Amino acid sequence: MKEFQQQHGEMITNQMVETVESLSMPSNLNKAMIYSLQAGGKRIRPILLLATIKAFNKDPLLGLSTASALEMIHTYSLIHDDLPAMDDDDLRRGKPTNHKMFGEAMAILAGDALLTYSFQMIAEDKGLTSDHKVRLIGLLAKCAGPEGMVGGQVADIEGENKKLTVKGLESIHEHKTGKLLTFSVLAGGIISDASEGQLELLKQFAYHIGLAFQIQDDILDIEGSEEIIGKPVGSDESKHKSTYPSLLTLGGAKDKLHFHLNEALSSLDQMTIDSSLLTEIAQLIVARNH
Repeated sequence: MKEFQQQHGEMITNQMVETVESLSMPSNLNKAMIYSLQAGGKRIRPILLLATIKAFNKDPLLGLSTASALEMIHTYSLIHDDLPAMDDDDLRRGKPTNHKMFGEAMAILAGDALLTYSFQMIAEDKGLTSDHKVRLIGLLAKCAGPEGMVGGQVADIEGENKKLTVKGLESIHEHKTGKLLTFSVLAGGIISDASEGQLELLKQFAYHIGLAFQIQDDILDIEGSEEIIGKPVGSDESKHKSTYPSLLTLGGAKDKLHFHLNEALSSLDQMTIDSSLLTEIAQLIVARNH
């Protein structure tokens, strides 16, 4: 898993940066986009996409452009999340946030540019069929837009200073975090020409690892260290956000975490694919410390 993640993570970073560098645009916009693309990160979403293709015994590089486009959208969301009007964070992955380096206006525009260019990147991928492109672009728009990540972000903002139920919290994170993870897995299935039954099981897998991912984030906000996770800990509590530990206790949140991991792995067990890499990624999400 580590070798796959390192090798393909570097490929994704290189493709994103080289592609952006080749575009004709104002130099400050170019610098702001590349700054955040090179800021590091685990590349969980694009690695999930490529690992899903590998599970179907196809060449993971078939999904490289789609994986890069997905990471661009994730990066744009982080740039905008950090803005003063949103989470107002000074650090991202241990480095100054985009707006701290380039100003708020340029950070907004860099995020806008990454979002819009991601769809162009898929549309121009010569390794995909027209049918693949239409399905991928439609699904990515849905998962990233008002029915997905953006809608989840709105619900998250509106949920501040309110006591949410566990079901309400899960709904927020299913959209804010889970939808892009769902795209990761389903996109790999689409590129691999998976059957509708296989896509449904992949969707279940993604749903559970998406919630597991967010639960672990909430746990790290309590147990993590700023040096390791690259941002201040305790920020959720200071913003009066409902979290899994606050609603379930820390022990209850950890139980919920392992429940979703087991459900995710159960979905994989029902498929006749080589799911070993996907299993490792799911376990990594639960065990990660940043």
